Amino acid sequence: MQDIFGLQGRTAIVWGGGQGMGEASALRLAEAGCDVAIVDVEMDRARKVADRIAALGRRSVALSANVVEKEAVERATREAEAALAPLDVMVNVIGMAGWSKLVDMPEEEWDRIVDLNLKGFFLAATAAARSMIAGQRKGAIVSVCSVSGLTSAPMHGHYGAAKAGMQNLVRSMACEWGPLIRVNAVAPGSTETARVQATPERLEEARNRIALERMGKPDEIAKAVLFMASDLGSYVNGQTLPVDGGWMAGALMGWKEQSFTPPPSANVAYAGDAAA
Repeated sequence: MQDIFGLQGRTAIVWGGGQGMGEASALRLAEAGCDVAIVDVEMDRARKVADRIAALGRRSVALSANVVEKEAVERATREAEAALAPLDVMVNVIGMAGWSKLVDMPEEEWDRIVDLNLKGFFLAATAAARSMIAGQRKGAIVSVCSVSGLTSAPMHGHYGAAKAGMQNLVRSMACEWGPLIRVNAVAPGSTETARVQATPERLEEARNRIALERMGKPDEIAKAVLFMASDLGSYVNGQTLPVDGGWMAGALMGWKEQSFTPPPSANVAYAGDAAA
């Protein structure tokens, strides 16, 4: 079959590749022909995914690193390249949410969420970019962010602010590193990760809030990551792609039509409207 992805024999590193959307993204890249380094804070998870990639006939290495520590990030990047080959693709799927009112939020919680989501992406992306630039290799960097960075994020404003910052950073990186490196983001809506599946009430809420009446699956996010990382997205740069089942499309109403009661003024004509 024709290599439509242009990834055959390329090398990728996936941060947060040990589970969920990260695991799904790593497997999609491997199926498209990449050798993949899996980085996860838990080595056992990274090894499990690396074994699955090896079963697909691709090379893989499992690594453990804390993405908010610069030396650890740079070491993992070097180890990935030593085990496989110089990087062509970097995918970041590391993230953490938290729930707290802004006026009650401890400074430590703000720092933890912003560091993991924003600083971690900065460190991982710049480590990969330095390698690509030094070797003058065309590459792709993709970060999984969130629709929370595209709209208001009440009760998790630190998370939304970090994801919005990530999207701005994506645009800055795309400008600084082009034409050699493309940098893009994928913004999932509600997705069936292990954490979400543990709260069945959120699955029911999703059926009301999302046009497709269900949450996304990790592999559906991974397909968007593959598009951005591959030649299929060769002219896409500095963009954030929402993959949310229509959640953003209905964000103004907040709920689907059948559960939305219009306010009394909804049908009042505004000045200048033609009379019925």
